[in-house]
Amino acid sequence: MILVGEDPASAVYVRNKVAACEKAGMRSLRDVYAPDVDPAVVFKRIAELNADPTVHGILVQLPLPKHFDSEAVLESISPEKDVDGFHAENVGALMQGNPRFIPCTPYGVMKMLESANVPLKGAEVVIVGRSNIVGKPMAMLLLAQSCTVTICHSQSKDLAFHTRRADILVAAVGRAKMITGDMIKPGATVIDVGINRTPEGKLCGDVDFETAKEVAGAITPVPGGVGPMTITMLLANTLEAAERCVK
Repeated sequence: MILVGEDPASAVYVRNKVAACEKAGMRSLRDVYAPDVDPAVVFKRIAELNADPTVHGILVQLPLPKHFDSEAVLESISPEKDVDGFHAENVGALMQGNPRFIPCTPYGVMKMLESANVPLKGAEVVIVGRSNIVGKPMAMLLLAQSCTVTICHSQSKDLAFHTRRADILVAAVGRAKMITGDMIKPGATVIDVGINRTPEGKLCGDVDFETAKEVAGAITPVPGGVGPMTITMLLANTLEAAERCVK
């Protein structure tokens, strides 16, 4: 795991991932660099990890400082060790329906839906957020399960019109409590991917949990919902990468 800078949220994420690796019996390495580090130093380290046969998964914690080309950094990771699923080769494989590594957060959401026996075939799904990390891959995975998928974003007109149609609503936009109970179809399954802080410093999601839980048939909390599943699927991808090396 490579962490550049002192972003508090990123530091927490990396710490949680290291702890999860230790609990699962996986060896983890954590490289932390100053925010003003020369990108060449990070590229050199990634090349070393690519060449190290004892390392099966590499991830660079995002966001990176502004003087980095994030896309170039992600592309420098070997596709066979890209356990985050962000390399262009892996994104393309997901688009074609033959994923090598599935991005961890959407992967975790799919496992949650599966474990809760949420009907997917023909379901109306609305995803709020179009990021490469969550929104877009989430849509691909749900399409593969024969869902009817709508992606909304900051330019969408009448967001509530779309969200009220959703049998499954995935909120992944990064705005605290923007989805309220009156925007949710009664009985809908609500997946809250957002992690935000209130002015008081408390963690909250993109969904106003208190009003939404009165309407939704099922809803994930923040914290404690999607976050732990993201880390779980990171470990699953790493195990998959290791098994492929052995084969």
